Amino acid sequence: MKKFKKLVAVLCLATMVLGLTACGSSQNQNETIPTPVVTEDSNVTVTPEASEEPTEAPADEQTDASVTYPVTITDSNETEITLEEEPQKVISVAPNITEMIYALGAEDKLVGRTNFCDYPAEVESVESIGTLRSPDVEKIIDLEPDVVIASTHFAEDVEQQLTDLGIKVVVLYEEHEVTGVYTMIETMGTMFNKTAEAEEIVTGMKDSIAQTESLVEGLEAPSVYYVVGFGEGGDYTAGGDTFVSGLITLAGGNNIASDVSGWSYSLESLVEADPDIIVVRAGQKEAFSSADTYKDLTAVKNGRVYEINNNLLDRQGVRNAEGVRALAEIFYPEVFANK
Repeated sequence: MKKFKKLVAVLCLATMVLGLTACGSSQNQNETIPTPVVTEDSNVTVTPEASEEPTEAPADEQTDASVTYPVTITDSNETEITLEEEPQKVISVAPNITEMIYALGAEDKLVGRTNFCDYPAEVESVESIGTLRSPDVEKIIDLEPDVVIASTHFAEDVEQQLTDLGIKVVVLYEEHEVTGVYTMIETMGTMFNKTAEAEEIVTGMKDSIAQTESLVEGLEAPSVYYVVGFGEGGDYTAGGDTFVSGLITLAGGNNIASDVSGWSYSLESLVEADPDIIVVRAGQKEAFSSADTYKDLTAVKNGRVYEINNNLLDRQGVRNAEGVRALAEIFYPEVFANK
């Protein structure tokens, strides 16, 4: 009887040991895989159990290198500005800058814009800080921006005032070539840690312009007059050294004002050149064509006065490639009829 009791005890003990072992095995199978850890001095991802020998991540898992802050950029005034960290709050003091911020996907950082920043439409919900030349400095201070970005028409005294207050100011503009726009976009890509997005935008612009150029290459260029201002206040156009004149050339047009500098033009020169095509801002065709001053021009008589969204040309930015295409469609309608 004693031997029987001892045998039962041994069997019970064995059963308990087997049960505990099984529970431990089940728990190990359901454990969560250790969370990957990224080392501070390397881009290599390892786990606590991984070998100390670093291994390169598969190609499809690699990402573009991020911008390392602090970063120093040089603006269009040749001023070096150092950003200690990625800006989280930015104020735009120009419509073209605002458009580029949205194109880069950094609109969540935009806390202020000018009254003239109207594209894209959702920018209307962002607080305005006034005009380009005379922004409300007190409002800018209240918004506590990490950086203020301006372009053309930005007053030097306002820039100095903001700088003296310790606010970082970056001025980006291009007077002559569309290639300068690429640099502006790339600079902003660096500022906002959006280098991949900037590269994609620039590549898209280059491809679009190259396609337009290829379609008009070798064709006889029409003489073109781009109307910036007209009437009693004087005649203004894009002189040969202006950014817009470069866009006209890319579109396959021959700018009649290519021999002058700046924006001022004379009525006598316009009448003498008598261009094939006249391009005016949207909504101005009727006023220009009906004015006694211009009604005898060949382009007016032949119905070759065309309207265009001038923001595609006047604003140095992402939509300039679209502007080149729009001009080319005006100059060579037969080429683009089925494109």
